[in-house]
Amino acid sequence: MMTPEDFIRKWGASRLRERSASQSHFNDLCALLGERTPTEADPDGTSYTFERGALKTGLDRKGWADVWKRHCFGWEYKGRHADLNAALGRLLLYAAALENPPLLIVSDMETKSWPACSP
Repeated sequence: MMTPEDFIRKWGASRLRERSASQSHFNDLCALLGERTPTEADPDGTSYTFERGALKTGLDRKGWADVWKRHCFGWEYKGRHADLNAALGRLLLYAAALENPPLLIVSDMETKSWPACSP
């Protein structure tokens, strides 16, 4: 079990880049919340996984959602101080291929405000 203080201490001190940290960060969030990680919950990766491939709507290109849980969320990590509004726009391009999860999350593991969203 990870405490909020442990999480803040670990990730407040981290200077890792997105690619190096995102899966570990997400696994620590799961530990903090008492939830199973994607690997624990779905060893086949068919409904809850890291790096879910998704065809971008309206484009003939594939992208990747950093974490995806069927009927729950799509999650996109970005580097520190990245443009989270742009990241949300990219995640929206994947939404149909991700079976339109009700929650789309973008994170740079540091920003404490949310991107603007339209109703």
